[in-house]
Amino acid sequence: MTSENKKSHGLTSVIFALLGNIIIAVLKGIWFFLSGSWALFSETIHSIADTLNESFLLIGVKRSSKKADQEFSYGYGKERFVRALISACGIFFIGAGITVYHWILSLLSHHEILTNRITFSILGVSFILEGTTFSIALKELIHANPQKKLKHIFADADPVTLAVVYEDGVALLWVIVAGVSIWLTHITGQQIRDSIGSISIGVMLWILAILLINKNRHFLVGKTIPKKMKKEIIELMEQEEIIQKVMNFKSNILDIGKYHIKCEIECNGTALLKTIGKHEFLKKEYEKVKEKYENFLEFCVDYTRRVPKIIGEHIDNIERKIKERFPQIKYIDIEIN
Repeated sequence: MTSENKKSHGLTSVIFALLGNIIIAVLKGIWFFLSGSWALFSETIHSIADTLNESFLLIGVKRSSKKADQEFSYGYGKERFVRALISACGIFFIGAGITVYHWILSLLSHHEILTNRITFSILGVSFILEGTTFSIALKELIHANPQKKLKHIFADADPVTLAVVYEDGVALLWVIVAGVSIWLTHITGQQIRDSIGSISIGVMLWILAILLINKNRHFLVGKTIPKKMKKEIIELMEQEEIIQKVMNFKSNILDIGKYHIKCEIECNGTALLKTIGKHEFLKKEYEKVKEKYENFLEFCVDYTRRVPKIIGEHIDNIERKIKERFPQIKYIDIEIN
């Protein structure tokens, strides 16, 4: 995946989902006023909430691609997670809350529900549009995580794309529930069937919102890089002769495909001395300083300058190797213990 694709990760699925939900919300809203179905009203509210949510997600994707500056030295990547969290809260309070509220009203009121071909045609169009945006988001999710099992993809996925997958995936189920509840109301004449469909949609919205809120909370609090990657990085570092041990390894996901790692290293004194003594450096210096104390002091000053420089060169080399093998690692802080 190129750098540009990483920056716009999730953009395609969000745009398609946004356009699809605008169309669906308009169709469902019109027919709710004509039919009086509370299940269809729940679907309308759900589509409006999804439209607002996708707008937040789109803002998050765009803002997360801003370059680092003096105020935010690690970039704006977490804007993605902030907007996705707001979107999830919108699902919880707007989508689920209003749906359940109107479910209560529907139980208290008695009115005839209009059902005909147009009602089911609108639900059919909704199913097709939701299915299209769902498949686009799912393909983008899988494409961004090649050679990973599906359960690992969902565990480490971009919450923006994942939100679209979850929303549209469950939306397909919502359309079916709404259609069945309206049909049962039509053939039985019992309005409670429509109300049950409405509360079912509300409960599913709550479950979905909680999953997404928890997902974004992990990223905002400071989710670490995958355990397998951490292990491989430590093994790569400890292959260097100059490193005796890697300690206090910490990591943080700054954005999708952008990681920050920090650790301490314990230097191998023998390997360091071997590096310094290359080309008989110490032997030549010894011959120069052994006869005069002033020469020895001069050597000590030079030696104290040389050691940090040598260690710094090794650390630069280690960082280069890590970034070559793991391009996601954008920031590395290695301290000497």
